[in-house]
Amino acid sequence: MTASLEAAFALLRWFRRLRIRWEIRADIHQALLTLGCAIVCRRCLKKAVLI
Repeated sequence: MTASLEAAFALLRWFRRLRIRWEIRADIHQALLTLGCAIVCRRCLKKAVLI
């Protein structure tokens, strides 16, 4: 469980706007974080379908 969580955080680090919080408003930062998580999940599902 811990390894998969660390892997997810490593994937989220690729998104520059999430690494360095440029947004002043917390709701915009939360929206970008949600979008980043959705993109990571889509990539993982896409990879699982190909295997």
